[in-house]
Amino acid sequence: MPSTPNYTGLAGYDHDSVPATGVLLVNLGTPEAPTAAAVRPYLAQFLSDPRVIEYPRWLWQLILHGVILRIRPRRSAEAYAKIWTDQGSPLRVLSEALAAGMQSELTRRCRGPVRVALAMRYGRPDVASVIAQLQREGVRRLVVLPLYPQYSATSTGSVIDAVADALKGLRWPPELRIVNDYHAAPGYLDALAASVRAHWEKHGRGDKLLLSFHGIPERYRDAGDPYYCQCQAGARLLRERLQLGEDEMVVSFQSRVGRERWLHPYTDATVRELGAGGVRTLDVLCPGFAVDCLETLEEVAMQNRDFFLAAGGQSLRYIPALNDRPLHVAALTDVALNHLQGWPESSPDYDAARVTRELGDAKARADALRGP
Repeated sequence: MPSTPNYTGLAGYDHDSVPATGVLLVNLGTPEAPTAAAVRPYLAQFLSDPRVIEYPRWLWQLILHGVILRIRPRRSAEAYAKIWTDQGSPLRVLSEALAAGMQSELTRRCRGPVRVALAMRYGRPDVASVIAQLQREGVRRLVVLPLYPQYSATSTGSVIDAVADALKGLRWPPELRIVNDYHAAPGYLDALAASVRAHWEKHGRGDKLLLSFHGIPERYRDAGDPYYCQCQAGARLLRERLQLGEDEMVVSFQSRVGRERWLHPYTDATVRELGAGGVRTLDVLCPGFAVDCLETLEEVAMQNRDFFLAAGGQSLRYIPALNDRPLHVAALTDVALNHLQGWPESSPDYDAARVTRELGDAKARADALRGP
């Protein structure tokens, strides 16, 4: 017979406490240190996700544990060591700064209590523990905002899985809304355009602007994943904002692994082709990454710079991710507020003191009916 579920409750919950709304930011994750020992469990969790690798489980587990986890942790650790900071992983540090900025902005713009928290899909802090903590802090309504501008089953879809698994263990799950994507949000596009213009004002304009997005296997797109189309749509909208001709902006896809065909054109092949074709100065932006991380700082700004220079180019200039810039904080706050509509905390008429009185009165009446 199936076992009885062991749901997490709310021990000590006070029924006259004012309910809060939570905004949960979720990023990919990072190992705890730039060492093979720390990278191995992180990679094992990441690459065991069936949303990321859509192979038969038995076959993939043989490949993963028999080959990949014996070789790749050391190589990945060497790459992480090149970008690690005194504060730790750039992805974690910058994500935390972004969350702090959004907390300040939402506190300023909302009349009721709003909690902003950060979780990682792989590694720590994990989604389940952060949702449980938000619940203990009185969060009864939750907006989940994956830090992926474009939707893919491999990224946002996996976050949705993790949230669903976390809610299964709660006796009283919060009301839930999930941001599917924000690739076409005006504030986000304006922030990207402003970052490119600021780069041009400081360094001059390169011969071309390359937008490098993370890749996925082409069969995922062919199966209905909208990621490729959203990357192309966002690139077009950004190009229009920057008033660039079609030949002045190039779109490519990076970070492929394995032998199957991924989204084309590949970034490494593209920078080599541009360098060999006479492009001397190449500006590169990665609009699929909310904050800088291994894929931007090491793969693009280091590896692909070397590929470009070896092919004949003179300068590959990486334009940093939006990170915790004020325009980025404001853009994601707007996205969150759009999904908060209809909930009390976003209403201009919300009165926390009145809500507290009403909850206290209701509790007093319930206590009186129960008697001594």
